Amino acid sequence: MNTIIDRFNNVKSIINNNNVQIVAVSKTFSFEYISPLVDFGHIHFGENKVQEAHSKWSEIKKKNKKIQLHMIGKLQSNKAKVATILFDYIHSLDNQKLADTLSKCENVINKKNKYFIQVNVGKEKQKSGIEPEILDDFFYYCSKQLKLNVIGLMAIPPADGNTEKHFKYLSEANQSLGLKELSIGMSSDFENAIKFKSTFVRIGTSIFGSRT
Repeated sequence: MNTIIDRFNNVKSIINNNNVQIVAVSKTFSFEYISPLVDFGHIHFGENKVQEAHSKWSEIKKKNKKIQLHMIGKLQSNKAKVATILFDYIHSLDNQKLADTLSKCENVINKKNKYFIQVNVGKEKQKSGIEPEILDDFFYYCSKQLKLNVIGLMAIPPADGNTEKHFKYLSEANQSLGLKELSIGMSSDFENAIKFKSTFVRIGTSIFGSRT
């Protein structure tokens, strides 16, 4: 069996929970390389650049309507329209300007996407995300005023040795907002994330191997 399939099945067996969706992070890999996993029947894939995703997935999504594409990287407002058309989930809703733009794009193309609000749990200057102090207000603005379909929170915790603390905060914040989905956990920490009720784990290296 293909090595990618073996790795995918290994991740799936570790998770051992049908309520957890594996987003196979296919960024930087060619479609030819990841196609065995598509042929295997997996439908959730993650990309972090709109242009790369568009060239890789546009035609594939027309042929395979089951594919669910996840935008997991920083999304610039000027790429919002293309992203709204191409992606089904956006994990990086992180500022008001982007929220406003996405709302307008949805209205123009008559499509409702699923959104995760990205939270900057470590308040790191180099990372995107809403600061925890304004999360409640931002969620209210996006979901109530703009009517965006916010389904959960997302974060990339800092490498400070406090991953469990950050996951615990996100899980509790998610619950307090009444959100059902939670996007935390990558190849290095997805087992931990599941303990804190993650429902979407973003797995790249553990499935596709190291990026060059």
